[in-house]
Amino acid sequence: MSTASPVQPIVDFAHVGKTFTVNGRSFEALRDVSLQMREGEFVAIVGSSGCGKSTLLRLLIGLEQADQGRIEIDGHAVRGVGADRGIVFQEHRLFPWLTVTQNVALGIANEALGAEEKARRVQEHIELVGLGGFEQALPHQLSGGMSQRVAIARGLVASPRILLLDEPFGALDALTRRQMQAELLRIRERKNITMLLVTHDVDEAVFLADRVVVMAPRPGRVREVVEVGLPQPRERNSTAFQQRCAGLVELLTEQPLAA
Repeated sequence: MSTASPVQPIVDFAHVGKTFTVNGRSFEALRDVSLQMREGEFVAIVGSSGCGKSTLLRLLIGLEQADQGRIEIDGHAVRGVGADRGIVFQEHRLFPWLTVTQNVALGIANEALGAEEKARRVQEHIELVGLGGFEQALPHQLSGGMSQRVAIARGLVASPRILLLDEPFGALDALTRRQMQAELLRIRERKNITMLLVTHDVDEAVFLADRVVVMAPRPGRVREVVEVGLPQPRERNSTAFQQRCAGLVELLTEQPLAA
């Protein structure tokens, strides 16, 4: 009788370590971090400042290189940036002199596509994030939430398999933040994209993610990986949701792991 083989992860961090030099001294940012992600999965990383959350994203996007271990996508080592990965930062980083259309188009500026196909993709993703009608608007004419929608469209326009989100809603007011969280889930459902989110917000992690990675700081290590196990859409006021949040807060406030 044949046995089904396990599904190969799309992302594989294996015993990853990273050290920086700060003012002539070595600073160990990450130590022995192992994590796998499945195709279409939404994973959130939570932890205190300085635990290496954003460093993990920079390693996966290809802006930094690990000192120890390996990082693979579909079994191939990550070597520099690539169109298979998109990223959205806390600050939208839009060019103030470019329109919404022009800012989104930067996401495929280096793609070997014809002008018509580029225009079609840009318009498709502007509409995907709910900004149809604002194509010619400049960033100063947009709200904070609208600017982040442009940044998300720019991150998605190259059709990456993996979208990395580095506290993308951290600078938004509470109401806009919740609206953008719901929007992100809608986009995920339509695009079936794998997402990795860095956040300080436990509520946000439980609302969005399939699994939550709790990091221990200095050096950054995986303390625990928690399966959220709640169906979407999730009700923040439910007992189960509040229990998941309380459990993560307890993990985050436990005695630090010995380095």
